[in-house]
Amino acid sequence: MTDSTDEIVQLVELIAKALVDKPEEVSVRAVEGEQVKVLELSVADEDIGKVIGKKGRTAKSIRTLLGAAGMKLKKRFTLEVLD
Repeated sequence: MTDSTDEIVQLVELIAKALVDKPEEVSVRAVEGEQVKVLELSVADEDIGKVIGKKGRTAKSIRTLLGAAGMKLKKRFTLEVLD
């Protein structure tokens, strides 16, 4: 994993920990895809709704941040919330 990917993983982890009630259960894992890096976010079962948000708005916002950061790094990232 490259240094820039580590920074993106840390960013998603920081955002997720700020949103949930159990920050110790937040984990983010980067999976290498063909053209995109998939960031798998897992949180406690009762915190999934907080990370996704109403109508998926929070998750969409995190994905927007990933897109902006990826453009700067010339890489593509996507977010998957695991349940």
